[in-house]
Amino acid sequence: MFAIIITWIGAVLGITVLLVMAFGAFVLDFEDALADRRRKRPLDPVAAETPTTAVP
Repeated sequence: MFAIIITWIGAVLGITVLLVMAFGAFVLDFEDALADRRRKRPLDPVAAETPTTAVP
């Protein structure tokens, strides 16, 4: 009986680890796609010409 319980606990933990690994890969791919989109975005010409610091 104890062996069956330990087996089921191990199976559930194994499935959980696999799901977490798959979700982590999805998050990294999504973040990479957002970074590519941000990198390819054209610069705003007005924002590029204005200084970033206040001039006295």
